[in-house]
Amino acid sequence: MRCAVLDDYQNIALSMADWSLITDSVEVRVFNQHFHSEDELINAVSDCEIIVAMRERTPFTDVLFTRLPSLKLLVTTGMRNASIDLAAAARHGVTVCGTGGVSHSRATVELTWALILGLSRNLIQESRSVQMNGPWQTTIGTDIYGKRLGVIGLGKIGSDVARIGKAFAMDVTAWSQNLTEERANSVGATLASSKEELLETSDFVSVHVVLSDRTKGLIGTSELQRMKKSAYLINTSRAPIVDQVALKDALENHWIAGVGLDVFETEPLPENDPFRVLPNVLTTPHIGYVTHDTYRVWYGEAVEDIQAYLSGAPIRILS
Repeated sequence: MRCAVLDDYQNIALSMADWSLITDSVEVRVFNQHFHSEDELINAVSDCEIIVAMRERTPFTDVLFTRLPSLKLLVTTGMRNASIDLAAAARHGVTVCGTGGVSHSRATVELTWALILGLSRNLIQESRSVQMNGPWQTTIGTDIYGKRLGVIGLGKIGSDVARIGKAFAMDVTAWSQNLTEERANSVGATLASSKEELLETSDFVSVHVVLSDRTKGLIGTSELQRMKKSAYLINTSRAPIVDQVALKDALENHWIAGVGLDVFETEPLPENDPFRVLPNVLTTPHIGYVTHDTYRVWYGEAVEDIQAYLSGAPIRILS
């Protein structure tokens, strides 16, 4: 059998797990580049019975499953992948399995705080100025002590972001559609009376809700215009939660001070995208989950999934 490992940008998949456990019966091919078109992907993996997909980098639609008749097992890193049409997979006889994650789930939390701190102290501008022998001290930082952090969504990641905000002596408020006062208080946050109140009063707003029909476009033009002109927005969740056209308008017209982004509607981000050049944007290439601990679990359990499928007893099946 043949297995394709997709989107291994750092060329580390084979070193993060013991693939020798399956190589007696499976030929493993690793692809470091992203396939920008469906035709490119088909040409590369059409003869593969197994595919290991990295998060939501490659959408698996009904049309794609139709064009991959050899595919029998699709493994996705993580136990949820909105880019896979599970109903279509079932119709085409493709088993879809997932992997667990690291127990502490802190990688995205840490990146969120890297973006908050990077924005507040203008780290990119100041670092570049030093490296390029430019002016010494060109900006004035924003203190986070005593400022208000608004957290939208208090799941595992949002809760940890809120707790760290308290450690920085910030005033932390939180909101989501079903959030209770008891839940907010349990992480040291105050429940905002509404989304609008959170946006109007926060100095930093961090987004941590799951993308769904009701959260898509949760923050649009009217919401961005409610924010303080001195406020920063951070999104390490999913890009469509924030209307991307409205966000670019907000940055170009200085409705807000800036944004920290790790997620984009099109990834990799196109070369001519304004998010690459706007001066009030701090961007990272969707690396919230990209850590050694996470990759060891994901690729290790991907190998386990393949082993289990080959033995006739698939595990961690998504449905």
